[in-house]
Amino acid sequence: MSHLPPAAQHPDARILVMSGRTRGWKGVVAVHSWVVVKGENERAWRRYDVAGWGSPVRLNWWPPDLWFGEYGQVVVDISGPRAKALIPRVDAAIRGYQYSHEGDYRIWPGPNSNTFIATILRTIPEAEAQLPSNAIGRDFRPWPYAGLTGSRTGIEASLWGLLGIKIGWVEGVELNVLGLVAGLDLRDPGIKLPAFGRIGWPQTTATAATQGAR
Repeated sequence: MSHLPPAAQHPDARILVMSGRTRGWKGVVAVHSWVVVKGENERAWRRYDVAGWGSPVRLNWWPPDLWFGEYGQVVVDISGPRAKALIPRVDAAIRGYQYSHEGDYRIWPGPNSNTFIATILRTIPEAEAQLPSNAIGRDFRPWPYAGLTGSRTGIEASLWGLLGIKIGWVEGVELNVLGLVAGLDLRDPGIKLPAFGRIGWPQTTATAATQGAR
């Protein structure tokens, strides 16, 4: 049973990013993430995941907010006019995802399911969000990178997602070694531990910055 109402009962546009523990041995160290979108007055939710076999990008592979019988943790929840304005960018990022062909998926260091969602989040920095620190693969890039963080509230440097550092308001302070992240959360005080994730103050669900607030 879904926590989300039937799409027909929720006329507003909406974007949700969720995560849940992976299954098998991967669940010890990592989470899986996905995105759910619905345009204004659309009568169905559209959920997008990436899987490790066949064509990677999957549409409505699972119910909108469930992952192996458990409800996902909500990382981003944007609705109404803000969501309506951002959905075209989300849809374009999904269509243009460069690792969408059979054989592109790589569990570590990426590109994997978390690489897919992190790529989408970088196209909507207004969400001021990033995936959980144990979303292995979120920092993968096909080349060394130095510049603004995905939320554009800080700076980062990374070598293919295998070694990196971030300092930012949304990202906090993070050190990434072989995809395992340790650090401090500044916005919602807490600590980030490799494999385990975050411990601390309840985390803010991203709802997108108001125009001109950033």
